[in-house]
Amino acid sequence: MSTKTTLIGPFRQLVTLDGLVFSGPLSDDQLQIIEEGGIVVENGKIKAIGKFKDLKPSFSQKVDLIEDDFVLLPGFVDAHTHICYGGTRAGDYALRNAGVSYLEIARKGGGIWDTVTKTREADLDQLANQLAKRAKRHLSEGVTTCEVKSGYGLDLGSEIKMLEAIKIVDARLKIDLIPTCLAAHIKPKDFEGSPAEYLLFTANNLFSFLKDNQLSNRIDIFIEESAFSTKEAASYLHMAQQYGFSITVHADQFSTGGSEIAAKFGAISADHLEASGEKEFKKLIKADVIGTALPGASLGLGEPFMKGRKFLDMGGCLVIATDWNPGSAPMGDLLMQAAVYGAHQKLTTAETFAAITGRAAKALQLEDRGILKQDYLADFVAFPTNDYREILYHQGKMKPEMVWKNGNLIPNSKTR
Repeated sequence: MSTKTTLIGPFRQLVTLDGLVFSGPLSDDQLQIIEEGGIVVENGKIKAIGKFKDLKPSFSQKVDLIEDDFVLLPGFVDAHTHICYGGTRAGDYALRNAGVSYLEIARKGGGIWDTVTKTREADLDQLANQLAKRAKRHLSEGVTTCEVKSGYGLDLGSEIKMLEAIKIVDARLKIDLIPTCLAAHIKPKDFEGSPAEYLLFTANNLFSFLKDNQLSNRIDIFIEESAFSTKEAASYLHMAQQYGFSITVHADQFSTGGSEIAAKFGAISADHLEASGEKEFKKLIKADVIGTALPGASLGLGEPFMKGRKFLDMGGCLVIATDWNPGSAPMGDLLMQAAVYGAHQKLTTAETFAAITGRAAKALQLEDRGILKQDYLADFVAFPTNDYREILYHQGKMKPEMVWKNGNLIPNSKTR
């Protein structure tokens, strides 16, 4: 294989996010910022990083010159989404804003089951094409790695169809899609049996197929009064671990209990945590479970945010993800949500950026991205400013003008 080496720069500021601890608070003076920096890419990875003028003599054969003021950051990582689905739930959104409760909407045929019906009706190509549109938008906004859950199929064939669509789009697009099986979203209405029986049926008939066909290495479950109990979840997650799956949990969105299961099973992350308090945070932190805030769901439902400031101050690893889905979080704008959530929770710039880059990569067990560092993937985004603080200051309205994935500039990402 021929070696392709390129020096890109100079960037007015190159914010590496290197050297930051993965848990607890971060101050902005801990940020490593290289003024007039350059980055050397070789075969999709970062070969060197430093002052542009210092790198140029050694890498002058191929230089991509950046003539305007730009700030460079690592590519963003969205560690929790549901962007593989059919249909829309705009009607549900309007009803909720008019005061109709979520449960009442569900009883009338809306809610998750409405999306399940439309996702089942969509064929594989239709699902893949809709997913690709959403993934392309994410990539254009700087998200170079994105987790995608199943969970709107809720029968064996439809869950497999969703995961196959994710695999197809991952191969087709530059963005990396990380599949998670959320067959344990809710008990489907058409399953004749208890929630526990549904979970047992799913585990016995789906887990080995996922492994054999390399469709997912991650299992998720929604633990909530309207979904699955802690006891039901414990049996399901025990089986998942026996098959060698990594665990993540929808926990404590409206009521507590899920975080305790996440801690007990050593989940990689517990996501939502809007209902969590100090007691729940202590258990998660002691078990080294990442806490993932999903501000998009709070905005979409008009519910409180996860107490991210408290979680960080107690020593937790905080990640911010979009929860992009057709029901509670239809916006899907990671940078905007991170900026608004950071302002609400009084997060430092370092804490906010880490929560959508390096710490988010950790939530997906990816150790090769989220930081601008030698031998890491050459995934990075350039913003049209000379001061990194402007990015969050504009609360998501300043978008990256250039996005690189594996060292390649994404077509149409340069808007100037």
